[in-house]
Amino acid sequence: MATKRQAHTVWEGNLTEGTGTVTFDSSGIGDYAVSWPSRAEQANGKTSPEELIAAAHSSCFSMALSHGLAQAGTPPTRLNTQAEVTFQPGTGITGIHLTVEGEVEGLDEAGFVKAAEDAKANCPVSQALTGTTITLSASLA
Repeated sequence: MATKRQAHTVWEGNLTEGTGTVTFDSSGIGDYAVSWPSRAEQANGKTSPEELIAAAHSSCFSMALSHGLAQAGTPPTRLNTQAEVTFQPGTGITGIHLTVEGEVEGLDEAGFVKAAEDAKANCPVSQALTGTTITLSASLA
């Protein structure tokens, strides 16, 4: 069965001086301030669409990698994944770099890298972002 998740944003003012609030409706986990400076300059305690994409991508990738490793008989003890989304004002999102370090019993570095590459290609968020260059660094702890 398909699931749907909702969030909404209320924006006030123009692009460069205005501010907004993103609300996570489905989970109820809270409201988060967004602004142009948090996107194009310094975060200053506010988030950005790119940080939200990074959160979505790092969590989706981790789930996909965990599932793939478990299906292969080598479930991970721990995965630490970072997604770095690069935003260039005037151009847009120019790339995403995933970095994952894993603790996996019974798996060598080559096997881990292969599983990570598969997760990168097949996690639903990666697939939704196919117009963006996604790179990966993967290593065992």
